Amino acid sequence: MGDREIEEPGAARRGMGPAIEAGEDNGLSELRRKHRADLERLTMTSQPFKTSAFFLLAIAQSSGRAWSSVLKIGSWLKIVILSIVATWGLLLFTDGPHAKHVQELLWYVRFGLWWIILGVASSIGFGSGLHTFVLYLAPHLALFTIKAVQCGRVDLKSAPYDTILLKRMPSWLDKDCLEFGPPIYQETIPFSKILQKVYLEAVLWGVGTALGELPPYFLSRAGRTVDELQDFNAPVTEGFPSLTSHRAKRWLLSHLSFSKILLLASFPNPLFDFAGMLCGKLGVPFWKFFLATLIGKAIIKVSIQMTSVITLCNNQLLDLVEKWVACVFRYVPGVASVLPSLVAKLKTTKDKFLSAHVAASASIAVKGKWNLSFALIWNTAVWLMAINFLIQIVTSTAQGYLKTQQELEISKKLSEIKLSASERSSG
Repeated sequence: MGDREIEEPGAARRGMGPAIEAGEDNGLSELRRKHRADLERLTMTSQPFKTSAFFLLAIAQSSGRAWSSVLKIGSWLKIVILSIVATWGLLLFTDGPHAKHVQELLWYVRFGLWWIILGVASSIGFGSGLHTFVLYLAPHLALFTIKAVQCGRVDLKSAPYDTILLKRMPSWLDKDCLEFGPPIYQETIPFSKILQKVYLEAVLWGVGTALGELPPYFLSRAGRTVDELQDFNAPVTEGFPSLTSHRAKRWLLSHLSFSKILLLASFPNPLFDFAGMLCGKLGVPFWKFFLATLIGKAIIKVSIQMTSVITLCNNQLLDLVEKWVACVFRYVPGVASVLPSLVAKLKTTKDKFLSAHVAASASIAVKGKWNLSFALIWNTAVWLMAINFLIQIVTSTAQGYLKTQQELEISKKLSEIKLSASERSSG
């Protein structure tokens, strides 16, 4: 009898199980259908204001979490930061023997920031940003190379920051060669000597171009939804799956290696912004993406661009390249006969390059005239693709925020069902 009395409450509780499940099915199934319909309707085309509001709320929520993390740093780190700021304040606003060293340091800071900002401006516009290589870096490399060849020496700069800066031209540009002393190189100036004198600003510009590729990556990464993160755990099938499935994204992620990102970043590529968006959307680790981009843009691509400009602007190097090419390809059938015309075209390209800034200035006056061109069509197509991708990012971010709120609502509903069930069983 005792065993039966003990078992009856358990049996009663087990009997409540179907009732709880039925209550959950009746209450939650309708709620889940409503949530699913709300998610499907939340797009920029059907509900633009609500979608934009949820997107801003998601960004504000992420910013709040980041700011909270900053505020949680140790007190010793706060003291170190405040000490550094106070020390810099004293050095900047007090006179003394240190003043000239502080000014020298400020010149280096201006120099670094100038070239990095120019690099960012060049790559941040979805392939149509400010072309600062053509406007600033390439003319600087060309002018320095021409001046070095004219003077027969490369020690023209008064300091590493003696370059084109904001509202400031380099001091060596208008100087006479006699002011630098007699020529050191009577014949050809070694390519490496010229490269050493201009490599720092070129690398800083390349670092800026790498930094300019980060906004598309972070925007895409922020737009990933919870469903996408869960679907990435699905097994990858052999071969290439359907492009509409999340397995296709996982397949792409498994094939998007460091070397392939490096290759895409190592040559002028107006569509690299979309590679950054793809990496962010697929969850490629930040350091994998950024290091490959940094090496490709700040070292490999910049080195190729510098080599091209310095060779074009140095007649001595150009003659050496001509002789080397003629020596290598003179036994190749059909190539030796076209070498003279090829070299002539190369020198014509050099002359056009050196006068490009004049043509660019003249074209500003007729900028208002609209001309249909391949560049216009290309930029329009790129911007349309970029806008479409940004709309998808905003929609995904807003849906992710709404889904989080819906999950909280479902959790609250489940708690209420369990609480009412426990009250009935105890009663």
